[in-house]
Amino acid sequence: MRKSKPKKRILLPDPKFNDKTVTRFVNSLMYSGKKSVAYRTFYDAVDLVANRTKEDGLEMWKKALANITPAIEVKSRRVGGATFQIPSEIRPERRMALGMQWMISFARKRNEKSMHERLAGEIIAASKGEGAAVKKKDDTHRMAEANKAFSHFRV
Repeated sequence: MRKSKPKKRILLPDPKFNDKTVTRFVNSLMYSGKKSVAYRTFYDAVDLVANRTKEDGLEMWKKALANITPAIEVKSRRVGGATFQIPSEIRPERRMALGMQWMISFARKRNEKSMHERLAGEIIAASKGEGAAVKKKDDTHRMAEANKAFSHFRV
């Protein structure tokens, strides 16, 4: 390696729940540096989840995130002119990042009226083990399982 690795940035916990994972989620939810808008969207979604399910909204969100985070992924690798999909374990930070990205992207694709309603719908579906983000996780795991034979090519 030529350069030194960049230092990890310190994230401040969010103002309402005092949780760093919420801040990470809001940072990925944010568009054009509009953090206060992203916070409002997230908090409204959590409140909506709490109203619909009569349970704690933050706990539902954490449960949904746990249901979405993948444990294994496939990476493409060229070996002797052929490209193989090689299953590999994911480090914890990347797991969380993938889960958050999937939840946000599939929430954006939903058909509800506003973003906090879409996000709330995705959180409720994911906490039940349903929804597009959970399907994406299952597909990723299925693909890794199907390509288990190529795991000896792992770097």
